[in-house]
Amino acid sequence: MKIAGISGSLRKHSIHRGVLQSVAENLATKGVEFTEVEIGDFPLYNQDDNAQGLPTCVLRAHQKLAEADAIVLASPEYNYSVSGVLKNAIDWLSRVENQAFSGKAVSIMGASPGLGTARSQYHLRQILVFLNAFVVNKPEVMITQAMSKFDQQGHLIDANTIEFLDKATTSLIQLSKQLKK
Repeated sequence: MKIAGISGSLRKHSIHRGVLQSVAENLATKGVEFTEVEIGDFPLYNQDDNAQGLPTCVLRAHQKLAEADAIVLASPEYNYSVSGVLKNAIDWLSRVENQAFSGKAVSIMGASPGLGTARSQYHLRQILVFLNAFVVNKPEVMITQAMSKFDQQGHLIDANTIEFLDKATTSLIQLSKQLKK
């Protein structure tokens, strides 16, 4: 099995890249291959540019998502919603013929000092409905009080949260297998 992940934060040591790193480590123990999909080089979506053809960076990212059996989206909450960089990436990726989210299991994860990105996750769920993705319903990964659960380099260090991510990856794998039946 292969799982791809996207961080909705471009910061090098962001806690969302830390979430993906923890997911990757957890999946490795389950014999699952994980690939982080880079979206930092995507231009701002413009339909005029899209008419000229999809950028190579978008096609490369889409290929990694298409090869995956499931997807993890780890994103901060900006102004009660999805980060602009993640929304922009989804807008580009949705323009690829046979877009890669359709029919796949997706786990949404987020971390913040406050509510754990609950509001942005609900907005992502709405977006993913349009893309025909199947979001893992439980457990919802909303990591609260994140500053005490990650070190300065963005590595997850809280044992309870690491254990919770294990349950989340198990649910993602199970949903992905159910969808393939």
